Amino acid sequence: MHDGTRVIAGECTTVFEGPREREQRGDVLVVVKPDNTVLVHDAEGYQPVAWLTRAESVTIDSGTVTARDGDELLRVVTHDEHGSARYPASNAGVPVRDCPDCAGTLVRARSEVTCTGCDAAYGIPSDAAVTGGRCGDCGLPTLRVERGRAFELCLDRGCDSLDDAVTAAFDREWDCPNCDGDLLVLRRGGLLAGCEHYPDCDTGFSMPSGVVVGNCDCGLPLFETAGGTRCLDSSCEKQG
Repeated sequence: MHDGTRVIAGECTTVFEGPREREQRGDVLVVVKPDNTVLVHDAEGYQPVAWLTRAESVTIDSGTVTARDGDELLRVVTHDEHGSARYPASNAGVPVRDCPDCAGTLVRARSEVTCTGCDAAYGIPSDAAVTGGRCGDCGLPTLRVERGRAFELCLDRGCDSLDDAVTAAFDREWDCPNCDGDLLVLRRGGLLAGCEHYPDCDTGFSMPSGVVVGNCDCGLPLFETAGGTRCLDSSCEKQG
């Protein structure tokens, strides 16, 4: 990984070895991103004339950029450099709030909140909504997440754990429909309600994004979700 984005403008020869094998020459702009993506742009259009995404290795030496990824190689040789520079780079996203640790801004992109000015990064559920509140302990923004009920939690899961909150609310709250056990709240990739008698009973259900609004005819809880009302068991034939 490179520190920041490197930019080189000049008359260059671009050679690509691989499925898009070609050689080109012209005045281009070469962009080397922090994730080792190399883009070569000419005067027209938004699409690069050559590129290698997240290469295994990138070297920049005396105006020559060499990127390798498996059997693919992209080499850009600068004959006449018009200019070059290194610039800071960060993720771009929806502004959330000023970072409490630096002068940067916390932004949300997909399932992560990162800072534009420091290395702060917080993974969040994709369905979480950033609220206007602040954590009373660390000052970070709070999130609203629905897993059986609506929880307001700190952005930093080390400060407020969604797993702990859901466990406190729903662990052993429901009976297993296939044996005499209780359903435990478990983390298996995502949050599950799984039978305490596993592996003798392998009953388990993914916890949906939504709040409990009643009981299904099968005995399991009903959730109000963005897609409508559904049973904890998404395959239940008794749900309305």
